[in-house]
Amino acid sequence: MIDQPEKIPQHRHCRNCGKAFAGDGQFCGEECKGSAGTDAKKKIRKLFFAWILIVGVTVAVVAVYYLAR
Repeated sequence: MIDQPEKIPQHRHCRNCGKAFAGDGQFCGEECKGSAGTDAKKKIRKLFFAWILIVGVTVAVVAVYYLAR
């Protein structure tokens, strides 16, 4: 006979840390739920400053190009 693979019980993965957990919701506990908001804000802030840097460098390059002509 062929051995049947072991079945994994129904579970979810935490959106913050990736740990498997049984139950409802998107996070494994209150600690991950609380830190997910601050992590998201940090990512948004970094993205915002990256766009400002890109726009600033682009404007500087265009200004130097037109001033040098």
